[in-house]
Amino acid sequence: MASASLQFFAFILALFGVFGDIAATLLPNWKVNADVGSNIITAITQMQGLWMDCTWYSTGMFSCTLKYSILSLPVYIQAARTTMVLSCILSAFGICITTVGMKCTKLGGDSDSKSHACFAGGVCFILAGISGLVPTSWYTREIISNFLDQTIPESSKHEPGGAVYTGFISSGFLLIAGVIFCTSCFKKQQGAWIYPPKQHYFPSTEQESNAGYNLKDYV
Repeated sequence: MASASLQFFAFILALFGVFGDIAATLLPNWKVNADVGSNIITAITQMQGLWMDCTWYSTGMFSCTLKYSILSLPVYIQAARTTMVLSCILSAFGICITTVGMKCTKLGGDSDSKSHACFAGGVCFILAGISGLVPTSWYTREIISNFLDQTIPESSKHEPGGAVYTGFISSGFLLIAGVIFCTSCFKKQQGAWIYPPKQHYFPSTEQESNAGYNLKDYV
């Protein structure tokens, strides 16, 4: 019962991780313009994402421009696109597989088949968490290095946006859920190799002495 409750808790974490992963992939605020120096009071807020760049004006207007060209993008943005989409796909597969393998569901057949499915779903969550953690870390590193670069003007410096933090948290949820699903599938061995089961031997029945009389007594 405890294992089933733990798997259900991991499934809820995985759901939050999947939704957060998809939101982080689509949000345009991976980095926002930094309010430093003479640029503290600004009338606009510029945001850049994986798929589009958006500008929010103080009047409430909001405009976005899609990034159509792939080859003109920096390498870390291209890698972030690929790995984040891969993370979404792996996490979606993990949700489908663990739904079959969870102990609280009536799908998946016997207990061994459900354990294998649960373990496979946990591996998908772990891979999805790693795939989401790598681009967010790389993207954050590029933002910090550009921010600390003295040759870059202050008007061109950026800070990590909400999508980066969402990606970090979602990757953490997926990693925790994957570890819980993988560890909950292992069965504890009751010393089968150290103390093998005893074999019971039954003595053979005495056929001649007890089952019948000796024929020579009648001679």
